[in-house]
Amino acid sequence: MAAAKTERLMNLLIMLLVQRGYVGRDRIRELLYKDSSDEAFERMFERDKEELRSLGVPIETGSYDPLFEDEGGYRISPDAFALPAIELTADEAAVVGLATKVWEHARLADATTEAVRKLTAAGAEIDVAALDLVSPRLAAEEPSFDVFLEAVNHRIPVRFDYRTSGSPDAVARHLQPWGVVRFSGRWYVVGHDLDKDDQRVFRLSRVVGSARLDGTPGTYEIPEGVDVRAIAHATLRPDRPAEPATLLVRRGAGHMLRRHAAQIEQVDADWERLHLPTPPADLADEVLGHGADVIVESPATLRASVIARLQGVLA
Repeated sequence: MAAAKTERLMNLLIMLLVQRGYVGRDRIRELLYKDSSDEAFERMFERDKEELRSLGVPIETGSYDPLFEDEGGYRISPDAFALPAIELTADEAAVVGLATKVWEHARLADATTEAVRKLTAAGAEIDVAALDLVSPRLAAEEPSFDVFLEAVNHRIPVRFDYRTSGSPDAVARHLQPWGVVRFSGRWYVVGHDLDKDDQRVFRLSRVVGSARLDGTPGTYEIPEGVDVRAIAHATLRPDRPAEPATLLVRRGAGHMLRRHAAQIEQVDADWERLHLPTPPADLADEVLGHGADVIVESPATLRASVIARLQGVLA
């Protein structure tokens, strides 16, 4: 889906979700389609509505002014849009948890801010709290994140300047990205390095300036069965045995962590103790991602790492 269309659909979703009443077609056109002709507006608006509905968004039609019942409008009821209670297995919950991690990066945050700004400027009465329905979070602060994610999705090579830890100068690199992965609190891109003709892992925070798409969609294929997380782990922490870990986890939480537990003890009505003989290498990330629902008991090195990173956030 093109970036402009994605942003337009996002703006329409937000506009119909945060306002407290029905929104008329004229107001929708004024705010979101003002540069379009009558014919183009009708075509795009009808297509956008149907696309949102095909994604399960319940767009309602009705009167937004009780004095003019024939003048129809549109809205999305937060109650109808909210998901019902869903029960997931541990594996299903793990997949959903991973999928939410890449939502709140710069492009979608900018689209949301712009939509709310337009509505506020137009004097619309909005309910910003309704945005909680569409906002799973894990921030990606690196400016190049969007470029590499788009490159992975569309198989486009990327050119960027990169500074290694041991060199003061940045060097131009050319990469066919296979995937973007979070490891030990940082984002990395894994792919085929065209300069070295081999697979490589690059830390996004070491990209200097702006990364640039360098080719056309479909230029390359990602090797079948490639595991970017395993590649990142093997590259960043080779031959480093993981220490067994013990965690206190709130009942009903920590589904991803439970997959690694060899033993689970009930501590009291609210907490359980998980014993992880071979925890994942990025366990600190997983613990931090669960917030107050997980407490590290051991090892001391993991506990110290989690505390230090939380203190860094507070600072």
